[in-house]
Amino acid sequence: MVIGGGVVGLTTAWTLLESGFTVSVVEREAALAQGASRANGGQLSYRFVSPLADAGVPLKALRWLLDPDSPLRFKPEWSLHQWKWLAAFLGNCRASVNQRTTQRLLALGALSQTAFSDLYAHAQLEGVSLRTPGKLVIYRSDAEFAAVAARLRRDTRSIERVLSHRECLSVEPALAHCPVKLAGGVFTAGEAVADCYALSLQLAERLRAHSHFKGFDHVQAQGFVIRDGKAVALRTDVGELDADAFVIAAGLQSRALALTAGISLPIYPLKGYSLTAPIGPEHTPPVVSVTDVEKKVLYAQIGGQLRVAAMADMVGEDTRIDPARIASLYRCVKATFPQAAHYDASEEWAGLRPATPGGAPILGATPVAGLWLNVGHGALGFTMAFGAARIVSELVAERPSPLSLEGLQLRP
Repeated sequence: MVIGGGVVGLTTAWTLLESGFTVSVVEREAALAQGASRANGGQLSYRFVSPLADAGVPLKALRWLLDPDSPLRFKPEWSLHQWKWLAAFLGNCRASVNQRTTQRLLALGALSQTAFSDLYAHAQLEGVSLRTPGKLVIYRSDAEFAAVAARLRRDTRSIERVLSHRECLSVEPALAHCPVKLAGGVFTAGEAVADCYALSLQLAERLRAHSHFKGFDHVQAQGFVIRDGKAVALRTDVGELDADAFVIAAGLQSRALALTAGISLPIYPLKGYSLTAPIGPEHTPPVVSVTDVEKKVLYAQIGGQLRVAAMADMVGEDTRIDPARIASLYRCVKATFPQAAHYDASEEWAGLRPATPGGAPILGATPVAGLWLNVGHGALGFTMAFGAARIVSELVAERPSPLSLEGLQLRP
């Protein structure tokens, strides 16, 4: 049984089905993919996976807190969990830790890219607006760009191209409307964009048609029944549901569920915002996917719409759209790509991304037999879902993981 009907849970269910298991999915909402999968950035960014926790971030955060248009907002809570998570996050803000985590995420990203191609072909997905235009990461700070460029030039295996301001405009002409001269950029060919929500719904249809799929249970999961150290049932608002094994892939709800089995998960919500604006014939949207490093804003053309996603607000489990924050996002996109889309007709969204302090997801076994984890993907849930699902399904099948699990497992 997979608990969670977002892109992480659905890909996990599909991969388990393809491995020969009989699978059901529990989702508390009446519809699927209503959380972080609903209107995320849409980028399948396998090479740009640097965690938020890094050297220099605490100092940047202090400056950001004084800026109304900053990519970060912090609201203190009377919550021990928030402060423990924040302390762990600060402990991960070291260059050496960031580099190790980045290497793990790069390996997971490469696996996820392969797994996505396999799933896309075998599930015969359609209408998900998949494109592979490549990804351009733009830098406004001369010092930050110089450090990144020097590192990439030293790495002879790197497939990224270091670009000047002029070369950035050549790769993405829509940047010509940006009034700020960029320090430079990094372009990676082959990076993809797609509609995560449409993909989730398509995959749900493929699940329903699969001969080993038992169906969706739209019930409220409340906790686990543990006997002799093994999870034997899931308690819900309509009674107990039995299964031989359970995979928790329920986003933020995963933490409360795991606690009922005596497991404390170090995940906390990072609130993000997005705009989805229609593109008309008079507009000049970015063709490649773009990430603005300083502003922490992503741009992706998905079908006939421009998706703009941003921010990492630490404000607890609050899904309300803050008018001040959404206004800040409008100012940013209109300043960077003023002629890219019909912004006055935008669909506004806010969602919570379950993140670990270090930025890597938690995958695999727990101390409770029959209980598995696929949680904590943060802003990389869409990118990493396919590789994470493959790892978890192999482990459930008692086969070796396709890559090292160091730094990706639950710590005692």
